Amino acid sequence: MTKSIVCLQPLTPQQQERIREAAPDYTLTQADAKHPDLQLLGQAEIVIGWAKGIADTTLAAGSPLRWVQTWSAGIEKLPLQRFQDRGIILTNASGVHAEPISAVIFGFMLLFTRNLHTAIRNQEARLWESDGTESELTGKTAVIVGTGAIGSETARIAKAFRMKTVGVSRSGAILPDFDSVYTTEHLKEAVSKGHFIINTLPLTDKTRYLFNKPVFSAFRQGSIYINIGRGATTHTDDLVDALNSGQLGGAGLDVFETEPLPPDHPLWGMKQVIITPHSAGNTDRYADRIVDIFTENIKSYISGGSPARNVVDYSRQY
Repeated sequence: MTKSIVCLQPLTPQQQERIREAAPDYTLTQADAKHPDLQLLGQAEIVIGWAKGIADTTLAAGSPLRWVQTWSAGIEKLPLQRFQDRGIILTNASGVHAEPISAVIFGFMLLFTRNLHTAIRNQEARLWESDGTESELTGKTAVIVGTGAIGSETARIAKAFRMKTVGVSRSGAILPDFDSVYTTEHLKEAVSKGHFIINTLPLTDKTRYLFNKPVFSAFRQGSIYINIGRGATTHTDDLVDALNSGQLGGAGLDVFETEPLPPDHPLWGMKQVIITPHSAGNTDRYADRIVDIFTENIKSYISGGSPARNVVDYSRQY
């Protein structure tokens, strides 16, 4: 049987050729995630991307599927238990987002620090006005919860602004560009030190609603909360209460528990909140970076039986 790779996301001819050169003994077929060809997918050993309605076919008894490369860093919407039961190797897109998402994080921080979000609203109203509360990033502390690729890139850039950097991770291991790193058990202590608290976490059983009323109560009064990780890591009602009380001075939010954010949600009307539509990771270089990861991994898979990068640990859910 011909060894088959099926990609459910669009690739340019040049990107497809890179994969074919890395895996000359495989066929590569471009498919449509919105209208997946189940017969084609039922013969695939490797699937790039995922789509609704394909699990019963790709995970059926006797299916040749051995490896799924996701198109995203988050994997919470995939049938993880079924993958694990079948022994499917799962690799994610971790590392693809560091540059675009760190740019959004600093976009949020600069908007709040220089009151640019207010200036944009004033421009729409033709108001020549400033309340004189503009500040700067120099000397401020960024608490970065999640010290992976995105968190580490954010810390590196923060040093260019002469900021202090505090990390929070499961292990608490010291990393370059972080002045200190706390374990998640000491989250409250860590967030108390920040002018900006940046959430880059994936959604797992352990991170769901990690940011809640007790944690927001530990924030420095008037600090800014930024969430570019996953919406359900934050208890939304508790976030709204913290904003209304003034415990938080503002929030930059790219992700939400419910997406799209309902039109009648109170977050829309808060002047101290900046909202982006889960677009922080978007970039015109996205597919190129996925192909970078995949071509490296397919070579390792062919030579040693397993990808070298981004292999998901099912016990940790990332």
